Amino acid sequence: MVQWSRIMPYALMSLGVALVVLASQVIVPPGMQLYLAVLTMLCALVVDHRKGHAATLLLVSFSLFVSLRYMCWRILTTLHFDNWFQALLTMALIFAEVYSWIILFLGYVQLAWPLARKEQPLPHDRALWPTVDVYIPTYNEDLSVVRNTVLAAKAMDWAEGKVKVYILDDGRRPEFALFAQEADVGYITRPDNRHAKAGNLNHAMRYTDGEVIAVFDCDHIPVKSFLTRTVGWMVANPRIALVQTPQHFYSLNPFQRNLVTREGLPPEGNLFYGLIQPGNDFWNATLFCGSNAVLRREALDHIHGFAVETVTEDAHTSLKLQRKGWETAYLRETLAGGLATESLALHIGQRVRWARGMVQIFRVDNPLLHKGLRLGQRLCYLAAMLHFFFPLPRLVFLLAPLAFLFMGQSVINAAPLAVMMYAIPHLFHSSITQSRMHGRWRYSFWGDVYETSLAPFLMPVVLKAFFMPWRATFNVTAKGGMVEHDYLDARMIWPNVVVCALLTLGVLVGAFGMYRHAADVRLFQVYLMSVIWAIVNAVVVMGAIAVGYERRQIRRAHRLPAQLDVTVTVTDGETQTSYPGQTIDISKGGLSVRTAQPVTAPSTMIMVTYVNERDGIRVEVPACIMGQQNTVLRLEWRSRDLQDEAAIVGMVFGRSDTWLYWDDFRSDKPWRSLLLLLRSNLAFMVSVLVRGRGMQIR
Repeated sequence: MVQWSRIMPYALMSLGVALVVLASQVIVPPGMQLYLAVLTMLCALVVDHRKGHAATLLLVSFSLFVSLRYMCWRILTTLHFDNWFQALLTMALIFAEVYSWIILFLGYVQLAWPLARKEQPLPHDRALWPTVDVYIPTYNEDLSVVRNTVLAAKAMDWAEGKVKVYILDDGRRPEFALFAQEADVGYITRPDNRHAKAGNLNHAMRYTDGEVIAVFDCDHIPVKSFLTRTVGWMVANPRIALVQTPQHFYSLNPFQRNLVTREGLPPEGNLFYGLIQPGNDFWNATLFCGSNAVLRREALDHIHGFAVETVTEDAHTSLKLQRKGWETAYLRETLAGGLATESLALHIGQRVRWARGMVQIFRVDNPLLHKGLRLGQRLCYLAAMLHFFFPLPRLVFLLAPLAFLFMGQSVINAAPLAVMMYAIPHLFHSSITQSRMHGRWRYSFWGDVYETSLAPFLMPVVLKAFFMPWRATFNVTAKGGMVEHDYLDARMIWPNVVVCALLTLGVLVGAFGMYRHAADVRLFQVYLMSVIWAIVNAVVVMGAIAVGYERRQIRRAHRLPAQLDVTVTVTDGETQTSYPGQTIDISKGGLSVRTAQPVTAPSTMIMVTYVNERDGIRVEVPACIMGQQNTVLRLEWRSRDLQDEAAIVGMVFGRSDTWLYWDDFRSDKPWRSLLLLLRSNLAFMVSVLVRGRGMQIR
């Protein structure tokens, strides 16, 4: 039977792309182009107010049509070379624009038809459930970080005797071996660290025999129902080799913590896990992300284990699985939470590894050149790999207006009005379309800030990995650290400080040029266009600089918002008094509770009871009153043994609804997002002016 739900998107997109390509190349007089630009923008505004997926696809068609017209116009009519230097600048800009258009097109392909996959129920007979090995690889992380993940993994609901948890310790630390023995979990180590994480996982496969392998980074804490909500797809479909879930970070990343914003800012990774992965899932191109996933051992054996050829063993492993004909699945449910990078330096270090690995795959196992993948899979992997080539185009876009402002070199051989008639509709349509598609997952302009903060550091890494892919090395991202004091990390922002200074100087030069050439309409317009371009770039660069102002963060146990019904019991001699209450927030270290009436306690020690019948969680652990204000108690846990600690972990991290708030953000509005960025920049500048010489700089 023909699967029309699968065929129709291919057919509609193919037809749409063909029509767009044909229509976009029609050359019309300038006046007609102006009418066409205004008409398409008005149509886009009308369509954007309509609900439904059909309206989104129509906006995509408008965007592709207008953007392809712009690219054809740029390539066919605006390239003019006066000298070798001007030719070099011109080609750099057109290269950046072609790259951006390719990324835009591939992004539309990925997001054209996101697959909203639901959970697949397991058989009622638990004897039919497969055996599961849970791998928790670690290298140099603190034991306090790993304990939570191990205790939560050990508490996961599964058939009796069919799940085993293993600590894979590449640091070969005695205290980890002792903890594994205390927690009654497996402990596997090896004499060397060959192939880093992938080698660690492959080594563990030799000593275990579970039919399914669940992998968690050592700071990613699973909910109790993780396995029962993911493995069902592998039981229902024996061809599914991977079920991936989102990687949610419950601590704030540097962009969220360092930028002063009144509204919540979606984490950088939300776009990928909230939208791109469901889009990949439609094309059977789900990427393995190294954690929060289950994999079929038979499939891994088929490809000789986890991929070791590159430093991104995760994405490369899923590529090899799909090339061998195995299917993959993505479940957009947050079933584990981990720690975000604590500083911009660590964040950049993590992205360096990702960029290095994806460029390696592009060179050594390019999805376009090898057999075994469908067209949709090839395009999804191509999008993932090409994304990390952004540093060079990003720097070109940032510095392009300075070519004219500083050196008088024209990089676009066209009248300013003609540029605006083609460029403004291109930018408008791509902005409004991406804003609609990205919704609550990524805000407008912030993708530019993310890329700008990373670009200077990723560019040499990308170039080296492209030309010398065999020389890449694996680096581990540290987690669980603290920021003792506010400070400005000069090491991570100095390239963008230089860029911002150049752009500011360029704006001043441009303003003087506008004044000097006010009588020359064409030259005045060129100066004006270059100044506006430089100002927009400066706003983005300032946002990237502001991220480098590290805010103090001294919590080892991050508090999570949660409204849980608890009972606080006070003991006075032989008398016990119970106070029903509700938590305000909770953490591994303590909790805040609002009781129905003020608690009267003869001592600071009390008992906290929490029962969750749905998840089978029961907590009865003593706590110490650290502060009290009317009916609000601030409590610190006083666990007596490992059983108490496991109960606390279950209450804080193991509930099925622990991470439901991960996508609780307002839908994007470009103007509101711009105001958010401007407010953040202003707050940073005020901080610099107020602190002055007293600001710590490292």
